[in-house]
Amino acid sequence: MNTRALRRVGLVAAVATTSAIVLAGCGGSGGSGDASTDPDAKITLTLATFNDFGYTDELLKEYTDAHPNVTIVHNKAATSNDARANYFQKLGKTGLADVEAIEVDWLPEVMKYSDLLAPVSPDLKSRWLDWKTEAATDADGNLIGYGTDIGPEAICYRADLFEAAGLPTDPAEVATLLKGDWATYFTVGQQYTDATGKAFFDSAGGTYQGMINQVEAAYEDPSTGKIVATTNSDVEDIYNQVLDASATQSAHLGQWSDDWFAGLSNGAFATMLCPGWMLGVISGNAEGVDGWRIADVFPGGGGNWGGSYLTVPANGENVAAAQELADWLTSPETQIKAFENAGTFPSQTEALTNDTLLASTNDFFDGAKVGEIFSNRANAVTVAPFKGEFYFQVNDAMQQALTRVEDGTQDKAASWAQWVSEVEAIG
Repeated sequence: MNTRALRRVGLVAAVATTSAIVLAGCGGSGGSGDASTDPDAKITLTLATFNDFGYTDELLKEYTDAHPNVTIVHNKAATSNDARANYFQKLGKTGLADVEAIEVDWLPEVMKYSDLLAPVSPDLKSRWLDWKTEAATDADGNLIGYGTDIGPEAICYRADLFEAAGLPTDPAEVATLLKGDWATYFTVGQQYTDATGKAFFDSAGGTYQGMINQVEAAYEDPSTGKIVATTNSDVEDIYNQVLDASATQSAHLGQWSDDWFAGLSNGAFATMLCPGWMLGVISGNAEGVDGWRIADVFPGGGGNWGGSYLTVPANGENVAAAQELADWLTSPETQIKAFENAGTFPSQTEALTNDTLLASTNDFFDGAKVGEIFSNRANAVTVAPFKGEFYFQVNDAMQQALTRVEDGTQDKAASWAQWVSEVEAIG
């Protein structure tokens, strides 16, 4: 699932291009060298991102104005898949940019090659939320990624559909209504379904993802890397809980399908799990709908879906200068500017209390204080789920297992048994 592409499209209408954008300081461009050892050396730093990180020409010019010996060449891949293919083809060899963006979904694979990346200075570790740094810290204690955005989750809901079901509609009242664990969420969902005969949430798969991301080690043992998914009672409990609710409460609309996109406007479901980047996806596909709201709550406390990092390949020509650029791009001040440019929600603790961020609102969601809401949701996250080498294979098989039950291909027990068999064959 290319969630980054969908996130960026939803957040801002941006034109992605694979051509280079060159920003030079007043000293002009020049040859190789390292600004950290010779402040007057003319160097070119390459920055590789994908979709829209909020790094506009104007933002990067701020850096080159302050570093007149530096020229920045910004290469933007059209999709994260393109960037990922290039990254792993060239990592440890030649041809990567001085600063390379990575998707959090690639992180388990990236961590296998952490020795090929220049570590972040230990002095910067306290800049980010603990769970953001923990996920990108290797076995030797080296942080190998500069945290950019995150995807703290709230609950988005249709106030008009809640009203028709006799449920509260004010965001604060809905937050109180849904406060608690997943059993609370599904209990309210059954009340809604009983009152309307309609679906409460979009799909078992989408809801499961929010639930499993709250388990610290769902599929693999962090100490050994071995798969424990099929014997982890938390996994089976979540599987059963979401499918039991799905039988009456799910719209059975797989996320990112045409019917799912249509459901954002036609009232096919009343709630959905909602990271900050999802707001643009909803508003972009529900134009003219006046009922979408955001509740500052998430079942089980807190959850995160999505985010990225900047990395510095250790064999680059200008490693120290690249680290300096990555440091600046992920500083609290710059991340607030990136948020204003593209809606990328910052992962830095200082940024989460920034007045500009906290004052940010969203007119489509009835003026919701999105900066304040998602800062609260970010601070509510307590678990950085371990995602090892086999995480995505196991999780993909699980998503297929959930889909088989939702589309009626198999019953719950048979689909679980097939999933167990598939996982045992992985490793």
